[in-house]
Amino acid sequence: MSRRTFLGAGSAGVALVSSRGANPAAAATDADGEATENGAPVRFTLNGEQRSETLDPRVTLVDLLRERHGLTGTKKGCDHGACGSCTVHIQRPGDEAPTRQLSCLTFAATLDGAKVTTIEGLPAAVGAKGEVLHPLQEAFLRCDAYQCGYCTPGQIMSAAALLKEDPAGGGHAGSREMVREWMSGNLCRCGAYPNIVSAVRQTAGEEPEEDPSAAVVILSSGDAQTSGES
Repeated sequence: MSRRTFLGAGSAGVALVSSRGANPAAAATDADGEATENGAPVRFTLNGEQRSETLDPRVTLVDLLRERHGLTGTKKGCDHGACGSCTVHIQRPGDEAPTRQLSCLTFAATLDGAKVTTIEGLPAAVGAKGEVLHPLQEAFLRCDAYQCGYCTPGQIMSAAALLKEDPAGGGHAGSREMVREWMSGNLCRCGAYPNIVSAVRQTAGEEPEEDPSAAVVILSSGDAQTSGES
């Protein structure tokens, strides 16, 4: 083999590996979604609809949702399970109830028989699909509990689970400290935490439904100086 032939073959191999590594989902299916290589057959329920697919074992749930199903409400933040922006609800066979899980750390091929709910499917629990906001979504709007909004879907999915996780009822919203503790896996780089806590507590009925900013007192420079001296 000549040096030119060797380099040509090597480049082709690198290109093949790179393309498969960048998008494992594409490696298992062709443009029509048909299986072209060996993959894991998976049947699961996504936002109330039955799905049957053949999946490359390397595909994470967040990539499956965003790249194949167009459910971009589930955000891909750190992709290492640290920020919580990709939080979804999953109920596997044998589970008593769905739990909040990080879709960036979940391989889609492990979801055979599972039920997956994303932020797009959450309103369906309380009304017609997409036509009625979930009470948490209404509370986030009322409390202005977001700024850039990138983390908001994960925050709401985590909060929705939080309100149902306490076996004694009432969720983990008995105090603002409890909400902060049980939402600690969801990061907001804008720092909207006080309003997020208010939205969760208002949805749980632990605080009156009002914009928390109404209680904010804006001091004049004179008032601030007096306050600082006292």
